[in-house]
Amino acid sequence: MTDLLVYFRAMKAASLHELKQELIHLPPKELLELCLRLGRFKKENKELLTYLIFEAHDEKSFIENVKAHIDEEFEAIPKDNNLYLIKKSLRKILRTITKYIRFTGSKMVEVQLLLYFCKKIKESGIKIHKTVALTNLYESQLKKIRKALPSLHEDLQYDYTKELEGL
Repeated sequence: MTDLLVYFRAMKAASLHELKQELIHLPPKELLELCLRLGRFKKENKELLTYLIFEAHDEKSFIENVKAHIDEEFEAIPKDNNLYLIKKSLRKILRTITKYIRFTGSKMVEVQLLLYFCKKIKESGIKIHKTVALTNLYESQLKKIRKALPSLHEDLQYDYTKELEGL
């Protein structure tokens, strides 16, 4: 029993390069089985596979779907000025946005979704300057947008910079 525990503690995850080398040599059927098995273990793995298979080819509609989801989440934010619940709700929305940004791996999607999030905060009338936590949350999103902008095409940089200045 202790030998088994020692084995599992010593077992380390392979690097991406090592995994890639092994996956290259697998037959398609085994690769399919591995992907399906991976999807069974974590909800996020299943969501990533769903994105890659069904949504990655149409980024524009994916962004629209995420924006619709963000709208629904903002509707669920409590209206009673309970700053704790508002902060908690905004962080939940931001976690979801961050997950979708990671799925796409696109700076353009990152800028679009974070700009939309910041616009929704402004439109909602949430008084972000009442607490340091909300101010920092908002400012850190603006900082992320500014950091991602230089990697975009010049025309997109100009358009998104104009939107950013509007915030």
